[in-house]
Amino acid sequence: MRIHLSEEENIVLSAAAVRRLIASGSSDAALLYLTLLLHHGSLSPEKLAGELRWSEERLRQAESALLASGLVNSHRPAAAEPEGGERPEYTREDVGRQLESDSRFAQLTGNMEQLLGKKLSTPDLHILLGLYDYLGLPCDVIFLLASHCTQRLRERYGQGRRPTLRQIEQEGYAWARMGLMDLDSANRYLMKYAQRRTETARYMQVMGLGQRPPSPTEEEYLLRWAEMGFPAESVELAYDKTVLKCRELRWGYMNKILLSWHEKGLHTREEIAAGDSPRPRKAPAEERRRSGENQERMKKYLEESRK
Repeated sequence: MRIHLSEEENIVLSAAAVRRLIASGSSDAALLYLTLLLHHGSLSPEKLAGELRWSEERLRQAESALLASGLVNSHRPAAAEPEGGERPEYTREDVGRQLESDSRFAQLTGNMEQLLGKKLSTPDLHILLGLYDYLGLPCDVIFLLASHCTQRLRERYGQGRRPTLRQIEQEGYAWARMGLMDLDSANRYLMKYAQRRTETARYMQVMGLGQRPPSPTEEEYLLRWAEMGFPAESVELAYDKTVLKCRELRWGYMNKILLSWHEKGLHTREEIAAGDSPRPRKAPAEERRRSGENQERMKKYLEESRK
């Protein structure tokens, strides 16, 4: 079976491969297999999901069906980091061709310039094309990602601050690692993020830090505690223990306290009080023996005094 591509390149499928794809009963498995062949069998999961415009769940199901057919092995390459050197180096001509041939990317470029309040430079366009073409993020997800980064900076530094494309790229790779490759999964993540941010604001209050926004490092701690499921009153308890021990707030020490509780499955004040209190010291055997002898002598003394 031979499929002719517009690039005048051929993909050849053996009859045995075709029979296995038919036997799988999954059209998605067949489409995934063709996409892998088109890219010579080497493509990151994020790029696959982006090129096929599939959700992470749909890609996982197609992979399972394809694995069951025996046509591929179970290895999945991890998402490359932007500093890893694996991302292609785009040229001005690459960007120009993409803008001319892809109306979605052209519209994304205009929307990004409006959001960021500036005309995108050539390096900016290279980064944007990398998110879209190499990483495989859809245009609507990229714009949602950029809006999230913008809102986060405004909350921390005020209305005048906007993110750079490099900052947006770093967050984009984090989204890809989490599988946020479509609007539904990205919106669910942002809803959970907003809920955690509400909880972290309560943490700041019980720790006596007021209404100010946390620093990036502080926010990492706070979001981690929110993900662990600690209510504000438990964070207040950990803060109190930290200050009593260290005479000041030490984030690392306080994090160890909360991590210890989390590993024991203790999150509410009631659970912590019941599960983290010191256990009563067991008397050594000799002490128990002497205590029993004393009680026995006292018993005999009382019996004789009654006589």
